[in-house]
Amino acid sequence: MEVGMSTTGSFSLGKNPFLGPKPFTPSLSIFNSVIFKLQQRSCTCFIMEGGKSDPPADNPAKLEVLLVEKETRERLTYVVAAVMSSLGIISLTVLAVYYKFSYQMEEGGEIPYLEMLGTFALSLGAAMSMELMSKWVHKALWHTSLWHMHKSHHKPREGVFELNDVFAVMNAIPAIVLLAYGVFYKGLLPGICFGAGLGFTVLGIGYIFVHNGLVHKRFPVGPIVDIPYFRKVAAAHQLHHMGMFKGVPYGLFLGPKEVEDVGGHEALEIEINRSMKSSASRASA
Repeated sequence: MEVGMSTTGSFSLGKNPFLGPKPFTPSLSIFNSVIFKLQQRSCTCFIMEGGKSDPPADNPAKLEVLLVEKETRERLTYVVAAVMSSLGIISLTVLAVYYKFSYQMEEGGEIPYLEMLGTFALSLGAAMSMELMSKWVHKALWHTSLWHMHKSHHKPREGVFELNDVFAVMNAIPAIVLLAYGVFYKGLLPGICFGAGLGFTVLGIGYIFVHNGLVHKRFPVGPIVDIPYFRKVAAAHQLHHMGMFKGVPYGLFLGPKEVEDVGGHEALEIEINRSMKSSASRASA
């Protein structure tokens, strides 16, 4: 979630009323310093007390090399965390689905068609409802009472993680609870809860790769970047960080529609073209 002022031109955090109040934010600099020091190998690091850097200002070439090395280490750390967590979640989810229904059909049990229908119907419904809920939470809470945590996402990131990442962990808790209840109990209600947990999980994994990977480039996402609709999603989210249209869009996957609904079709196309040109220039460099 690193799109801050560095990628949005002249966007000024203090001049955008939609971003809400600016209370004190607990710093993650110490935590990031620990992560950075653990990543040290043979390269030279320049961490000072509290996580602040001491770049060699009199040697621009060396400074550039050190910054590139630091960015590479941070990106590697995040991509390992993202891939390992995603693979772990997917593996556990597949095993949970297999265990749930194979266990019920042991010893000549009948196939629970109704429960299976409820599970897979709620998987789709939960994913869609979670997108709408996240849109409301983003606008009504993250940019108001929880701004002291979320504003780390609207500032240049110092290190691998940011305080806003706490929300991702918090969102995983209800999915885990629903999946666990659905696995260990039989019946339509547990099947529905299990399906809701699946839907939340699928959306969460998609959020990691589209939002953190594609939009904010915290790790490479491969062919996802070439999917036209995801390009629109990324462009719409960039407009959110630029403070245009009073902060719209607040959703992610339905962000393009939000932008178009407030008359931002032209701005969306401009941002898509800018992003494609930027990607092409990086690829040819």
